[in-house]
Amino acid sequence: MISAPAYAQDQDAQEADAADESVIVVTGSRITNPNLELSSPVGVVTSEELELRQTNVAEQFLRELPSAIPSVGSAVNNGNGGSSFVNLRGIGSVRNLVLLDGRRFVPADTTGRVDLNSIPLAVIERTEVLTGGATTTYGADAISGVVNFITKQDFAGVEANFSQQITEEGDGNVFRTDLTIGANFDDGRGNAVLSVGYLDQDPVLQGDRPFGVFNVSSFSGNAGGSSNAVPANIVFVGPVSNVIGQINNEGTDISPGVNSAAGPFNFNPFNLYQTPIERFNVFGSARYEISEAVEVYSQAAFSKQTVATKIAPGGSFFNTYQLNLNNPYLPVAIANRFCTALGLTAAQCTAGINTPDGATTAAGAVNPDYVEFGTQVRRRSVEAGTRDSAFTSTLFNLVVGARGAITDTINWDVSGTYGESERIQRQSGFARFQRLQNALIATDVNTCAQSATAGTSVDANCVPINLFGPLGTLTQDQIDYSFALTQQVITATSIATVNGTVSGDFGWGIAESPISFAVGGEYRRFTSTRQSDEASQTPGAVVGGGGAAPDINGQYSVYDAFGEVNIPVLEGMPFAESLTLELGARYSDYSTAGTEFTWKAGGSWEPVIGLKIRGNYQRSSRAPNIGELFTPVTTGLSNLQVDPCQLALPVGNANLTAVCIAQGAPAGSIGSIQPPPAGQINVTTGGNLNLGTETAKTWTVGFIAQPEAIPGLTFSVDYWNIEVTDAITIPTPGDIITGCYGNITAASATDPACTQLVQRSTTTGAIAGSAAEVPGLILQLSNLGLIQTDGIDVNMTYRTDLSDDINLSLSFDGTWTNENIFNTNPANPASVNRDCVSFYSVNCSSIQPEFSFSQRTTVSFYDEFNLSLRWRYLSETTQEPLDIANGNGPAFQGNSPLFGQVDFQNIPSESYFDLSGQWDISENVLLTVTIQNLLDNKPTVVGNNIGSTAFNSGNTYPSSYDALGRRYGASVKFKF
Repeated sequence: MISAPAYAQDQDAQEADAADESVIVVTGSRITNPNLELSSPVGVVTSEELELRQTNVAEQFLRELPSAIPSVGSAVNNGNGGSSFVNLRGIGSVRNLVLLDGRRFVPADTTGRVDLNSIPLAVIERTEVLTGGATTTYGADAISGVVNFITKQDFAGVEANFSQQITEEGDGNVFRTDLTIGANFDDGRGNAVLSVGYLDQDPVLQGDRPFGVFNVSSFSGNAGGSSNAVPANIVFVGPVSNVIGQINNEGTDISPGVNSAAGPFNFNPFNLYQTPIERFNVFGSARYEISEAVEVYSQAAFSKQTVATKIAPGGSFFNTYQLNLNNPYLPVAIANRFCTALGLTAAQCTAGINTPDGATTAAGAVNPDYVEFGTQVRRRSVEAGTRDSAFTSTLFNLVVGARGAITDTINWDVSGTYGESERIQRQSGFARFQRLQNALIATDVNTCAQSATAGTSVDANCVPINLFGPLGTLTQDQIDYSFALTQQVITATSIATVNGTVSGDFGWGIAESPISFAVGGEYRRFTSTRQSDEASQTPGAVVGGGGAAPDINGQYSVYDAFGEVNIPVLEGMPFAESLTLELGARYSDYSTAGTEFTWKAGGSWEPVIGLKIRGNYQRSSRAPNIGELFTPVTTGLSNLQVDPCQLALPVGNANLTAVCIAQGAPAGSIGSIQPPPAGQINVTTGGNLNLGTETAKTWTVGFIAQPEAIPGLTFSVDYWNIEVTDAITIPTPGDIITGCYGNITAASATDPACTQLVQRSTTTGAIAGSAAEVPGLILQLSNLGLIQTDGIDVNMTYRTDLSDDINLSLSFDGTWTNENIFNTNPANPASVNRDCVSFYSVNCSSIQPEFSFSQRTTVSFYDEFNLSLRWRYLSETTQEPLDIANGNGPAFQGNSPLFGQVDFQNIPSESYFDLSGQWDISENVLLTVTIQNLLDNKPTVVGNNIGSTAFNSGNTYPSSYDALGRRYGASVKFKF
């Protein structure tokens, strides 16, 4: 990416601009002025750059920008909702805005974010990235910046692209083809473009890479995984004693202690490093000059795509089920252990095991011998196959408008946008809780009985299930009853906008150049719904499905009035070749959050030709989105490795024991509370109708130089600073844990920070389990947060002739981030400033290196062949110090049985190299060959539970560090 104002774009772009100066709009302003030079730096990624990289979806190149960190994309499996997003500056993907030709695009979900999978790259001329506040220009959401995809204008001819990519391992195949047709008509008064495309990307399994085959614990270095295993683990806290252990391989008894026999279940091989996607897309645009004063235009985009995710087989997981002592599949030795824990006499135990009846006898009387109790039986259903989700998204986005001239220097533009999207999620391979519960109350292998306590009648189709046997003991009949049902969740959104702008210049000014301006108004309306089947929206009904997906129905609208002015103050004077002032303001009236006023002030000073100093200050804002306002409170999953109440930690500590019990843990569970299974815990959160807007102060200062002494060189340095107050945030798990357990005293057992924000299982004492039973950590959405981040961007481009036939081009784009601080409640002295720059943990989602850059060197021969090397660098990262001190403790360092000598507390700096060659075979044919990850770098292994599930997967961070290995790509473009 090259970062520069409009004048510093490459020569071809300048010539294209000069051909149609009247419609040029620079990202970051609505002023239509071809000579406009903004005070905010704007980066540019050209279509030629994307061709060299063999980029297939926009998320692929945006996540590698030094000014961004990876968000959800193709490298995210468990946590991928079927859409891809961008996260500028690492302050959240909801705080940047994605535009198509300067206009809003239909969002993908209730958060208002645009799915980058739907952007039609075949017609994108360039992508402009403004990192910094842009609310004054574009309205809410543009706090960290704007990504503006600019389509090709007045395209005429036929362009066909075919590309194929594959990894050196022979998997991860990607095929893409696009056909674009355009024509001018009526002597150039009109133009029409139609583009169609197809993409098919294959999955890459974690089990197909040696570093991903075996799950390793980040904190022990030993084999990791889940206690939802095969054979099953049993966790029962009884009134007299406990039954906690893993069933042996013979299926006859348990070995005391969770995962103490066969060990934890290795779920890694089933998961994905690359999620598959199949996409069809259509794009069309047209314009026609009705008269010299009026031109009408339109644009339409359609996309249908399916993203598939795959996670390990399900099972019964960590729910508490009612179980009868005379269950035909319950081994006698284990039944006797339950008898002891329940305090039954020998006679009661024998009668309970041997009774042939359920809670009632055949005569209908109460069965005095029948024994039923609640327990966890954590059995992995490998026989039922993986848990699969297919996300099929369909959208369209329509734009119609008219523009023209009021005077020779003043123009008008009125447009409207309407779009809809629908994403259908279909799940399979998950158990239904009620069916598992039905199947666990059985009197023989063919007969289900009525539970004495569960309160449900016997299902005539019920098939008793064997959760106590080794692998292979689940029969197809058992699977069909408990695991065969599917779930469906439909998310729909719509956008409607009307925008009117008058822009141009006054024809006069303080200096020789006239004052430019833009004024206008805008109306926007967003709607979003989520409709789920009964099981999906019922907490705990779908076993192993994370949290429930209750229905959502929300909408809001906003009226905006805005204005901008660009004032040349001095020109052509000593020490002032140019001095320009830039001002802007916007007034917004939200139907949900009230009114908001944002503004910006900036300027640039060119003391001598070739050196421009620039600065900009903005007050930006973001209104809460539909999801943040209207999502019902639900219990889902987050990550934590160490529960402060687990195992022996509270034993002998009266104050800590009192806290654990006050949070709901049974007294008998103290000393036996299990660690979070697979590093996952329950968290409860939801929307908040009382949310207001968050505000941001963003400013930049820097310079851009084009020294005459070095023709072809352009470089810039910009310092940027963003502070968000009243930030719409939720605490991290570490914030809640530190707030309660950071300083345990006798008063902690009645402290709301402990008793209200941590709610445990009343049967096992854990903060994990069924969403219907265990709220876990309470993460309330509020306007209490603070976000602060700052850093420096450095950009350089250089082009020179080495000879008459050989040219050299260099580019450099780097970002140094000083800090990225998040504080959930700065008004609370106990709340910590959490800085995630160069750190990773469960509190820091995606990797944000302190320094990263992308550098490209290209040598061109005879204007026919290009050889280009790209170098991408990520600086070292380490485990978050606060996570070590107040959270999970230090990650493992030493000799791991699986990986040898390791240091999971550190990820060394990484350099990736991509080599590309382009050959103009003829005037109409361009061949591009690319080798990505030329040196076949392997990602650093840090274990599977040191970070969040979405980004720390397969023992590494695959969104940041290449887990696919060396890849080969070839594409051919025909142009007529």
